Amino acid sequence: MSLPTKYNPASVEDKWYTYWNENDLFHAQPDPNKEPYSIVIPPPNVTGVLHMGHMLNNTIQDVLIRKARMEGKVACWVPGTDHASIATEAKVVAMLREKGIKKSDLSREDFLKHAWIWKEKYGGIILEQLKKLGASCDWKRTSFTMDPDYYKAVIRVFVDLHKKGYIYRGLRMINWDVEAKTALSNEEVIYKEDGEKSILYSVRYKVKDSEDDWVIIATQRPETIMGDVAIAVNPTDERYKNLIGKKVVVPFIHREIPVIADDYVDKEFGTGCLKVTPAHDVNDYEIGLRHHLPVIDTINDNGTLNEKCEIPKFVGQDRFAVRKQIVKDLKESGDLVKEEEFITRIGRSERTNTVVEPKLSLQWFVKMKAISQQAYQAVEKDDIKLHPAKFKNTYRHWMENVRDWCVSRQLWWGHRIPAYFYGEGDDDFVVAETIEEAVTLATQKSGRTIKESDLQQDPDVLDTWASSWLWPIEVFHGFDDKSFDHEKGKVDRNANADLNYFYPTQVLVTAPEILFFWVARMIIAGYEYMDERPFEDVYLTGIVRDKQGRKMSKSLGNSPDPLELIGKYGADGVRTGMLFSSPAGNDLLFDEKLCEQGRNFSNKIWNAFRLVKGWDTKEMEVPAENQIAATWFESRLNQSMAELQDHYSKFRISDALLTVYKLTWNDFCAWYLEIIKPPFGEPIDKASYDKTVGFFETLLKLLHPFMPFITEELWHALDGKEEKDCIIVASYPTPAGFDAGIIEEASFSFEVITQIRNIRNTKGISPKESIDLIVSEAGKQKASRFISIIQKLSNIKELLFANDKPGNGARFISQSIEFFIPMEGKVDVEKEGESIQKELNYTRGFLDSIMKKLNNEKFVKGAPPSVIEAEQKKKADAESKIAALEENLKSLQG
Repeated sequence: MSLPTKYNPASVEDKWYTYWNENDLFHAQPDPNKEPYSIVIPPPNVTGVLHMGHMLNNTIQDVLIRKARMEGKVACWVPGTDHASIATEAKVVAMLREKGIKKSDLSREDFLKHAWIWKEKYGGIILEQLKKLGASCDWKRTSFTMDPDYYKAVIRVFVDLHKKGYIYRGLRMINWDVEAKTALSNEEVIYKEDGEKSILYSVRYKVKDSEDDWVIIATQRPETIMGDVAIAVNPTDERYKNLIGKKVVVPFIHREIPVIADDYVDKEFGTGCLKVTPAHDVNDYEIGLRHHLPVIDTINDNGTLNEKCEIPKFVGQDRFAVRKQIVKDLKESGDLVKEEEFITRIGRSERTNTVVEPKLSLQWFVKMKAISQQAYQAVEKDDIKLHPAKFKNTYRHWMENVRDWCVSRQLWWGHRIPAYFYGEGDDDFVVAETIEEAVTLATQKSGRTIKESDLQQDPDVLDTWASSWLWPIEVFHGFDDKSFDHEKGKVDRNANADLNYFYPTQVLVTAPEILFFWVARMIIAGYEYMDERPFEDVYLTGIVRDKQGRKMSKSLGNSPDPLELIGKYGADGVRTGMLFSSPAGNDLLFDEKLCEQGRNFSNKIWNAFRLVKGWDTKEMEVPAENQIAATWFESRLNQSMAELQDHYSKFRISDALLTVYKLTWNDFCAWYLEIIKPPFGEPIDKASYDKTVGFFETLLKLLHPFMPFITEELWHALDGKEEKDCIIVASYPTPAGFDAGIIEEASFSFEVITQIRNIRNTKGISPKESIDLIVSEAGKQKASRFISIIQKLSNIKELLFANDKPGNGARFISQSIEFFIPMEGKVDVEKEGESIQKELNYTRGFLDSIMKKLNNEKFVKGAPPSVIEAEQKKKADAESKIAALEENLKSLQG
């Protein structure tokens, strides 16, 4: 197979991806003779398109799954998408609006028809884009959270949890999204990192039956004043003890409300007086319950005020428009005492970014404290390990302070809540998987004959996360009729071959921001239904930011199109570019130059392969330098593979890539190939060639998880490879022992070669001009095996070991060994003297800085021994270098 002179990713990527997919190389089936390795994809929203966060997350997953596949494991990466209730419904509503259709003009059934049409047209885009990245998912197992079987599973779990007493219906204060007109869970409310500007308004309320006594309250939300039912003060606050039990008058509406005492009130915040509006604040609601206060809800579902505000001009007006107007009115009436700007936390909807409205509402909830104990202990005891471990504290905090989960949403797109109402009473309902079951249960509960037509199903749907928390189980159909035990409320893994084999999965790769939304809940579901963890490890990626540290977003215009990047740099270039600087849990500062570096790496590999394949071979004796080079590189290869194993085991994927990168670019291309490369036009000995091709095979295998396309293309260019012999299923190499001594010798020798090359460059000596090299006697053993290599790569005519040096030449120190290159007639003495003096001054300054540290008693006592040792070594090296430079300068000056 002849290779083009230049690597063209576009001609390679589609070819091999199609081949892998069509030949079922991504597909996995249970095999009792092999170890399973499964990953479930964090299902992207069906509304989504590929962004840089997806690129990072899925590249990491693909690296792990490809490596496992090469290790002979049954590697199963399950893809799929999430129906994303709020986001998808918003997309469909916007699409209908463009057609002049209002959602309110449609029946539920008609709206859902439009939603499914939209989903079929746009819903698979992101999965197709992942194929361009090289994602080796088992596409035959693709799941969607509203597939018929999945839908049935979600309903089945709701019914089961209600039967167990974990799910209940209650009137509670919840978070309300006035734009999407739906409830939100606490985790769907987001806060800006640095808070937001707000204004604290100080408003006076007249004390009833007084001449000129006033109570001053401080509020951020003057639009809720009309819902006030009390003023609360702290019972220990001496300023207001005399007011407790009296009444004050609410501005404008003249409602008389009591002054009450409650320990919740913070004496230091604002004026120490708190207006109590139970319908519009969760803490006020709790105060209202304690003091049996009425609830006056003045705000509609869409964020406008209603008739209960008692001010006709505000009815139907948006809450923030009312805020502006009431502030104006309070100023005119003299009741606004003060305005004060401050920074506070303002809750916003994760999906629509609108300010969340606290609202008292009848919703469905899951009792989280009761159901989450095993999931809490699993991470606490490291049965499930989080990477990096710092997120364990975050997880613990959430689990210890978890609140009941509001799972109902006032939408049409989603899993409709399986509750059926047969009367007007709060308890006149049943929960059932089917309407037929509901008829039977309702008849039993009511004591009268109930027909289907008597039942009204709850119009709400379930929170999206109430389906995705079943993902690791249901992608393997764990809740189907043969697997789910209704009596026990458990999944019988023995009844399901796929689930029994692939569950628990090995690793979950996801973003820290959904540690609670999704990860914790999957763990809860895993223990509730499987009595087992859903995964062993959780790798939490960082956020992809631009090089200025800003989070990438469409609004900032700082997020590149991933497909355009792939078109420009190739999938392998982009994959490696993403991973060059992406340690787990830490944000990645993305720069397109990283992808350029990845493309350059592809070209380096390609050119190195073409170089080797272009050599003619001949049966002849192996040169000594080739033998030692092969012995060294084999040790270096095994050392790197041991490092790789350690990085993979600790999920240091970026470090793993850098290990292979340096091994390939520096050790193999820059040194090994240079050592064994035959003179131009001459053949290489057959043994060295075969050894080199063997090294290349191993390198391609190590590179394949990171760079699947170029490695598959080059693999098939190797001698003896047939089309079906794919690297994707080739055996992953394992390390053998290695000689640390020869690796150290090589490192020293390469340092010497580099120093000699630098001297040639600075002195203007051509690489083609032979030079002599004198090495102090102490260096004889330091690089004994690499003498011929130093001579070859440095073009040394004569190499001598001696402590006496001629007068004129260039000295350098490497690992305390002195080297001397005679320069008689080759150098400008005056210029060389200036250069040596400059370097001498710099080295003396460097030594001074080291000595300041070592003479600092506080530093010496506080620093670890390894740090002190390193500083001592720097001191010794600097002193040796200074001595050599001084001697060099002295001999130069005669």
